[in-house]
Amino acid sequence: MAAKEDHQHLVHDQLPDIDYCPNDSPGIAEAVLLGFQHFVTMIGTTVLIPSLFVYEMGGNTEQLIRVIQTLLFVNGVMTLVQSFFGTRLPIVMNASFSYVIPIWRIVNSPRYRSIFEDYERFYHTLRAIQGALICASIIQIILGFSGLWAVLLHYLSPLSVAPVIALVGLGLFEYGFPGVASCIEIGLPEVILLIIISQFLGRLTAKKKLPFFERFPVLISAAIIWAYAHLLTVSGAYKHATELGKDHCRTDRAHFVKTAPWVRLPFPLEWGAPTFNAGDAFAFLASAFVSQVESTATIYGVSRLSNATPPPPFIVGRSIGWQGIGVLLNGLFGTITGSAVSVENAGLVGLTRVGSRLTVQIAALFMIVLSIFGKFGAIVASIPQPIVAAINSVLYAVLAAVGLSYLQFTNLNIIRNLFILGFTLFMGFSIPQYFYEFTISSGHGPVHTGAGWFNDILNTIFSSNAMVGFILVVILDNALKTHKKNRGYGWWKKYHKWKTSATNEEFYKLPFNLNKYFPPPQV
Repeated sequence: MAAKEDHQHLVHDQLPDIDYCPNDSPGIAEAVLLGFQHFVTMIGTTVLIPSLFVYEMGGNTEQLIRVIQTLLFVNGVMTLVQSFFGTRLPIVMNASFSYVIPIWRIVNSPRYRSIFEDYERFYHTLRAIQGALICASIIQIILGFSGLWAVLLHYLSPLSVAPVIALVGLGLFEYGFPGVASCIEIGLPEVILLIIISQFLGRLTAKKKLPFFERFPVLISAAIIWAYAHLLTVSGAYKHATELGKDHCRTDRAHFVKTAPWVRLPFPLEWGAPTFNAGDAFAFLASAFVSQVESTATIYGVSRLSNATPPPPFIVGRSIGWQGIGVLLNGLFGTITGSAVSVENAGLVGLTRVGSRLTVQIAALFMIVLSIFGKFGAIVASIPQPIVAAINSVLYAVLAAVGLSYLQFTNLNIIRNLFILGFTLFMGFSIPQYFYEFTISSGHGPVHTGAGWFNDILNTIFSSNAMVGFILVVILDNALKTHKKNRGYGWWKKYHKWKTSATNEEFYKLPFNLNKYFPPPQV
């Protein structure tokens, strides 16, 4: 019996080695630094996604800076909203990759490509994207606030959630090491240094009052490697590099600081009135639904990484409703893309062992203030993308791993569960890879009918690893019947109703006694 017990580990409702849960608050100095670290972590994606499109739309660096500032401002506001009225978990809102396919469709549309003047083409294209985002927000607002999304989430179990969370993190692999390898001499040292600081030096200082290395690995490693990259730049190391190599490696190519205004307050409709097209709207609706699934999975991942318990379905639905409001603001303000729960910031919660709600609220204030005072925000936004990719390579992996930790509540000694898990993970990678390879070789997705909007709906849905996994695992886990204990549903269900879990009120109760006016449902 002793030998058997040596190979067993206790099942924990919450991770036992997280230092701060959502309701806990570190010291103010530590909280400010942690908030700034969250800001530094999210800024890479905020810069990357607009950079993919602005120049293709006919825009210049000045317009790119304005879009980045606007995106940062809206996401800062919505991060505050989520922390107070959404999930109440330490989540950060950021630009979503789910909208990339339909955005490319609008950018490459002949009706905008035919506009000769770059200035005019940029404004007309951006207004079309704004209109599509406004329409796309409807699905999240309706499904979230109506309770329909919460009804669907009652059919999930730990066996369902685990592979979807894993696919959210692992599905972003193309933004990991490929970005690191674009300038390997600064990207790879960042990966190595981040691991050393967080996993080796962090453990050495873990017992101190302020375990500096464990708390701030991203800030420390990024500052060191950024200084190293600047040294390579000024020393002439890239004098004979290709133009692409200089863009990836040099620290003086972004021109963000020189171009950014000192003070600028984003405001709605500053690009003009949005334009609406039915085909664009349907394509963006699909992206919004994909983003909704990915955000849901990330929320369940953050709940575990922050030492909370799984949020009740209506809490997740409430968060999705507010996310829809955020997408509506994306459309009104003109941010190019919609927003979703940040995967990289979710990983940072686990890496630092700090799940405090206060830290992301401070991060949101950094996002808002530095979007207004552009010169200061531009300094952080100038971090070379290989460093950003290196940081994300670690943080995406953390979220993927915590998804798999939900499997401890299931019975992995039966073939049914092993089949569902393995098949979902395999097809979650295989199907999107087929869509990607087909698109690269043919110039269009596998679904290629005369209706462009219909093509974009299916090509967007089946190009998302998490979305494919979500569809498969929900169908299989509910169609292949077994005892609810085998799929972990007995443990999972006790957190569904507000009164059946004391932790629901502890973590998810609305502030300012608002539950009195918006009482949680009991079903």
